[in-house]
Amino acid sequence: MGDEETSRLVAAAQQGDVFAMDALITELTPYVGRICASVALEHAADAMQEVFIAVFRGLRGLRTPEALYGWVRVIAVRESLRVARRHRREVAVPDLADLPADGDAALARDVADVLRRLGPEQRAVLVLRHVEGLDEQEVARLLRVPVGTVRSRLFRARQSFRRAWG
Repeated sequence: MGDEETSRLVAAAQQGDVFAMDALITELTPYVGRICASVALEHAADAMQEVFIAVFRGLRGLRTPEALYGWVRVIAVRESLRVARRHRREVAVPDLADLPADGDAALARDVADVLRRLGPEQRAVLVLRHVEGLDEQEVARLLRVPVGTVRSRLFRARQSFRRAWG
């Protein structure tokens, strides 16, 4: 779907068009799913549900339809972290279908296992920096923490990942 069509759907959904809202949710689901699966792991479905509730409730306040994906990313990270923290003590293997495999199922299993061992904050900074491609300042704004905190979390997350990988 193009930017023009997405903007049209946002405007229609803001006016209460349920079909436009349904189309937006359909368009956003893979994007939100990737973020939630990377941070909330096996609780991604719970996080996604919370994300779409927040999107539904807050869409009327979105002033710039072109900012939809950035706005949704903020919500997805926030809700994924919240859900992951709530379930922090539970440990289970994530659904490997939700992780990028580059054609190698064994690699996907290994990466999933290592990510599962990291805390939600470490997973979030790794995903935002290395999967979403955000710079440290963008990650800091998104997580509402100082850049120094992002750098230290990245350092610790990379160390933990390397230790667990080895």
